[in-house]
Amino acid sequence: MLGTLIGRLVALRPPWNKYQMHSMWAPNLRRAFAPVLDYALPARCPGCGEIVAEDDVFCVDCWSSLPFIAAPVCARCGIDLPDLAEDGAECGSCLAEPPPFGRVRAATRFEGVSRTLVHRLKYARRTGHARIMARHLVRLLPDEACDALLVPVPLHRWRIWSRGFNQSALIARALAGRTGLGIELDAVHRVKRTPPLYALGRAARQRAVRGAFAISKSGADKVRGRHVIIIDDVWTTGATATACVRVLLDAGASRVDVLCWARAMPGGAD
Repeated sequence: MLGTLIGRLVALRPPWNKYQMHSMWAPNLRRAFAPVLDYALPARCPGCGEIVAEDDVFCVDCWSSLPFIAAPVCARCGIDLPDLAEDGAECGSCLAEPPPFGRVRAATRFEGVSRTLVHRLKYARRTGHARIMARHLVRLLPDEACDALLVPVPLHRWRIWSRGFNQSALIARALAGRTGLGIELDAVHRVKRTPPLYALGRAARQRAVRGAFAISKSGADKVRGRHVIIIDDVWTTGATATACVRVLLDAGASRVDVLCWARAMPGGAD
């Protein structure tokens, strides 16, 4: 009981930030009560809940089962290619109809432990999982991204009010903190409320997001002539992220890439 109370007090970041007290007191409180908190609230694996050595670390079983995406993949859309494919090769779809984005990269397949993390972040409010996802996106940044601008896929205001946060923005913030890259949270607005897309097919998703996004005035000034990297949690058919790409390119972005934690591969888990 005492540990839970102390943990809640130490975690009260918004009010303390508001009055500029968090930076003065929180580190000392954490150090002073660390043994109590570690005993009462031990770090747990984000995949299965097993007790682990420190926060944001997977247990051995979950780590070994994470479905990381490995080469070779399409140089543009990031889809799996045959093992004998050459480095820099593109899939048939991208060659036949080049997409508007520079490239898409995802850290994992959307299945197993990877999907569990997404669901717990979005629906169980485990917002700390965004830090884990961002950590694995760092290695996927293109070499020329030193001056890139991070832009999260936006949610409609009604979805934010009901959920309380935008999971893509949380991932983008964590990634910006790790890399020092610039971030523009309000560059793109979702101006049309769309139904949940997970139950829709490719064509229905594309129709649903048509006209759903618009560039903000401040966003247009920020992205003009810039390399922009869109951040999202999951790439399924790509309809949402691609719609954002087109809006950013129309606003004058020089190049737009996409980074996401998980990707639904053809033939894989839904």
